[in-house]
Amino acid sequence: MRLHNYTLLYISVALFFIISVWAATFYFQMLDEVYDSIDDNLENYKLLIIQKAHKDSSILQKTSFDESNYAIRKITDLEIHKRKDVFKDTSMYMLNEDDLETVRLLKTVFTINHSDYYELRIISSMVEEDDLIEDLFYSLIWLYIILLISIFIVNTVLLKKIWKPFYGLLKQLESFSLHSSNFNTPQTNVHEFKLLNTAISDLLKKNIELYNSQKQFIENASHELQTPLAISINKLELLAEKNDLSESDLSMVASAIENLHRLTRLNKSLLLLSKIENKQFTDEAQISIAEICERLTTDFSDLASFKNISLKYVNQADVSVKMNKDLADVLLSNLIKNAIVHTPANGSVQIITEAHAVTIQNSGDTALDEKNIFMRFYKNSAEKNTTGLGLAIVKTIADKYKFKIFYSYQGMHKIKIGF
Repeated sequence: MRLHNYTLLYISVALFFIISVWAATFYFQMLDEVYDSIDDNLENYKLLIIQKAHKDSSILQKTSFDESNYAIRKITDLEIHKRKDVFKDTSMYMLNEDDLETVRLLKTVFTINHSDYYELRIISSMVEEDDLIEDLFYSLIWLYIILLISIFIVNTVLLKKIWKPFYGLLKQLESFSLHSSNFNTPQTNVHEFKLLNTAISDLLKKNIELYNSQKQFIENASHELQTPLAISINKLELLAEKNDLSESDLSMVASAIENLHRLTRLNKSLLLLSKIENKQFTDEAQISIAEICERLTTDFSDLASFKNISLKYVNQADVSVKMNKDLADVLLSNLIKNAIVHTPANGSVQIITEAHAVTIQNSGDTALDEKNIFMRFYKNSAEKNTTGLGLAIVKTIADKYKFKIFYSYQGMHKIKIGF
């Protein structure tokens, strides 16, 4: 969810509760004002009627409301002390509505010449609460909608302008590369965005320095480690060629040479992993997976024949992928070599290219651990010449280009990479 929509969601929920509380408060305050106004009018009307009754005794005969809004009846002495001014709501039949409607009623007692006492009842039309609630409800709904629309417009237009430096910074980060130190923070007058720009600039500067340091270390290690390893192997090979060594000495020298060769392969694999993780393979082009598979099938045919393994390539569909050419070779060669090395004698290896995927499958007796197969140094065989990094390199390259990689076993080991 985008930031301005996320903000609008919270504002709309908060606004709903605020308007609801405000509506309830407004409704009761408005009713209180209406009652005060009607009661004041009834009080004034009472005084006018009593004043007129002292001048014109004929209105004392008005015992029913009929066409007027008051009625008078004579009361006994016993009722005098029980009567006080009483305001209350009651219902009365209205001819125009043909129904009972709520009215406000005032009951009071007055005297004529301090001898006769009369009860005066006065009515006044009331605001119909059900209609009032309905009108208020629809008014608030429209108010809520108008406010939401207004907030949405402000949020979209005004806040979009305010957040422009932030989105500019995001765009710069998306296109940023450690190989290029060109990073320009957008100009802004907002203090918080200035702090963010400074923090990100400092962070990127440290990462660039760290990247260059690691890159230099990898390049130095590649040269410094390979040279003594090559010299050691060469000297041991020369030592093994001498005729004055016993069989046990030759066996020890051969073991040392084998371990140094393994160390050399391990060093190369670890350096390759570091280079991939540090994104040092930047050159990319459209690569034909079918062409690479066909070439590698030919290259590995001798190794397959030596182990008496059937190596077959099936081209169901060509697939083209944009990636580094060297990494494409490493990816596929590691998969094919891994399949050949771990296939028992008289087994088979198949390479299949199809639309948007390549599959390498080989015969085997036991399924591998799906969770750990792509972990570094994971081994499930007695093969001494493997480093346990081949599939880890494959997984690292796949992650770099966001390829999908799957392993399954149904009589044959199958590794599938989806592009």
